[in-house]
Amino acid sequence: MMQTDVLIIGQGICGTFLSGELNRAGLSYVVIDEERSLTASRVAAGLINPVTGRRLVKTWMIDELLPFVRGAYGELGEELGAGGEGTGAGFLRPVSVVDFFPTAQMRLAFLKRFEEDPAYLRLPEDEHQWDELFHYELGYGIIEPCYLVDMRELLAAARQRMIERGVLRAERFELPELAVEPGGVRYRDIEARWVVFCDGISSFTNPYFSRLPFAPNKGEVLIVEVPGMSLSEAMVFKKGMSLIPWKEGLYWVGSSYEWSFEDAGPTVAFRERTEAVLREWLRVPFRVVEHMAAVRPATLERRPFVGLHPLYPAVGILNGMGTKGCSLAPYFARQLVGLLASGVPVQADADILRFRKVLGRG
Repeated sequence: MMQTDVLIIGQGICGTFLSGELNRAGLSYVVIDEERSLTASRVAAGLINPVTGRRLVKTWMIDELLPFVRGAYGELGEELGAGGEGTGAGFLRPVSVVDFFPTAQMRLAFLKRFEEDPAYLRLPEDEHQWDELFHYELGYGIIEPCYLVDMRELLAAARQRMIERGVLRAERFELPELAVEPGGVRYRDIEARWVVFCDGISSFTNPYFSRLPFAPNKGEVLIVEVPGMSLSEAMVFKKGMSLIPWKEGLYWVGSSYEWSFEDAGPTVAFRERTEAVLREWLRVPFRVVEHMAAVRPATLERRPFVGLHPLYPAVGILNGMGTKGCSLAPYFARQLVGLLASGVPVQADADILRFRKVLGRG
């Protein structure tokens, strides 16, 4: 039998940061992950935006999260050998969001928020700066600092390091083969003190956590080439949808937020609708090179699920990050490791013990 402290299920953004935090805490781990290209972590643009919604309110905990994630991505970058100057050691870079106003109401909302609380908001010096590339009649505001995570490189580098260390099993996890015992868990030839599920939408049907108020949310995106556009890697553009640097001259365009859907894959309707919006927005031609979709592990109350099961304390979860995984996963991975290593409670409004009654029904 292989002995380890933690068995991690899933190597998305949550599993990746959890493994890094365990390593720094001196706890051993094994990760089981069946590599798939279209997961929520791998399809995400990786944008960390400090304001949200039509009213441009601050994202939950953002004042605390921004300085934390700068350090967390830097630490992970150093560990994975991602060189490069600047914040995040190659995986995280600061960007500004140019927020074109789609309606007069949105312009007024931005100006009102700027007057009341200008944190993260700025007015442009020249509203005509982007006239040659975009159609916009109502001007724009600027949101900064924002951050862009290179999710593809981060996840690939973390996976390669796990393979080199011999701690990754690239296979499908079979829940019926997990035995939960008073002092830990067994899975095939692995004995661990804890198992932690970082497996995204698979937790929706996990019998240990299926009673949690998950709210699966589907997102579709297009990857487009815009030959006539040469934009800074430090700029993101938004007008209802976002246009975000992806890789090698390509841009990520999206995303949809569908709470009710029958098909989890890409749809013709989204592609046609998004292409129509791009034709009206861009002054230069574009070409679609890829169309992707994934289901996000969102929650009804828009707060993550972190901690250990009240009836089965060897079974844990780090999930439910929704669209905020890039900022929430590093923070709550550290909180969960604090619980495992030192017994420090997880923040109350993220701890799954807030659902003790529901989870305690057996």
